[in-house]
Amino acid sequence: MTVKILRQQFPNSEPYWETFDYDGTMDISVAALLDHINYNDDIITSDGKKTTRIGWECSCLQGICGACAMVINNVPALACETFLKALKGKEITIRPLQKFPVIHDLLVDRSSIQDNLKATNMFIGEYKTPKDTDHEHQYLAAKCLKCGLCLEVCPNYVNGKTFFGAAFANDCYLVSARNHEKSKEIKKSYGEHFGSTCSKSLSCMTVCPVGIPILTSIAKLNK
Repeated sequence: MTVKILRQQFPNSEPYWETFDYDGTMDISVAALLDHINYNDDIITSDGKKTTRIGWECSCLQGICGACAMVINNVPALACETFLKALKGKEITIRPLQKFPVIHDLLVDRSSIQDNLKATNMFIGEYKTPKDTDHEHQYLAAKCLKCGLCLEVCPNYVNGKTFFGAAFANDCYLVSARNHEKSKEIKKSYGEHFGSTCSKSLSCMTVCPVGIPILTSIAKLNK
């Protein structure tokens, strides 16, 4: 099997492709594949050139932290939950998320997700139990990993200036569900960021690794 990885040494430096050979078991994840390539001190590409270890990020390796988000065979996914046997063909292409600045190789800076929440004061404040509770959907919405996969596939999210994306809308729902007064503030000040510029392509729901029904969060916000 051939493994093509888009690499980038430094922020704003020129990206380049490197190719590696793999002939091991297919019963491993892409995360394990990257570990396998990085295992030896001497890392050799398919054309026999010595190279450096591949930079990427991980934590739990159980689909909980969202740190290993990347684009695998043109599909944004978590490396720890994508297994080689589920991929078609004899070539795997791996590249970093494109909606975020690249730090090194497959490692990107996703701080804009939190920055948007801080810039808009999107916090619960004093918890106030609403009259109508929807614990089932609140539980689903609270599972968001902040992995950024929903932003990667979103056709409306470009730089976050006009649309903050599905993850932001989901957090707005959680805040409003726990503080009704905050809900009014959200509706008045940030409505354009989670509703009016969303084309409802539903791509965010397709790639969400925990299956959050984000459109439901937006609908409940608008309600």
